[in-house]
Amino acid sequence: MDGKPMRLAGAHEVRELLGVSRQRVYQLAARPDFPEPVAILAQGKVWAVDDIEQWIADYRAPSGEADLVGAGAGGVTRPAEPG
Repeated sequence: MDGKPMRLAGAHEVRELLGVSRQRVYQLAARPDFPEPVAILAQGKVWAVDDIEQWIADYRAPSGEADLVGAGAGGVTRPAEPG
């Protein structure tokens, strides 16, 4: 480790990072491609912010591109494969 403190986020902070509803955070957290929580507390799951930010970079389409496949309400999923 580089000595830098790990930034942590609960569901509320993840919701703000993604711009989605609390329900959508829980739907995304159930996906196999979503980062694993670093801890599960009585208050809920806790993720490393760096993991969430990397997931956003990997799975959000750049601005101006078409909607993401299977996005539904909340809109964060893997972009469609080129056809």
